[in-house]
Amino acid sequence: MGRIVCKLKVPDDVAKLVQGMHPELKRKTKASLDAILDDPGSGKALKNELDGLRSFRVGTFRTIYRVTRRIVEIVAIGPRKRIYEETYRLLKRETR
Repeated sequence: MGRIVCKLKVPDDVAKLVQGMHPELKRKTKASLDAILDDPGSGKALKNELDGLRSFRVGTFRTIYRVTRRIVEIVAIGPRKRIYEETYRLLKRETR
């Protein structure tokens, strides 16, 4: 059976964040995006207020994303310590 091909959608602010990362973290982040595209279900499903999103671990950073049809949309990338709260605030702003 053939593999489902997904498109990657990265908001400009997230792309700028990745561009400014330390080279090693940037390499790992880009590799994680490839892994997510290969298997969109590979990240951990989030619950409660972040239901419908997934989190992919990259060291101490997390890539938060959602999968709709054949599009993998990156929502946020950041350190585990605060990325979930930031994502929640971002989503609340979008729904206003």
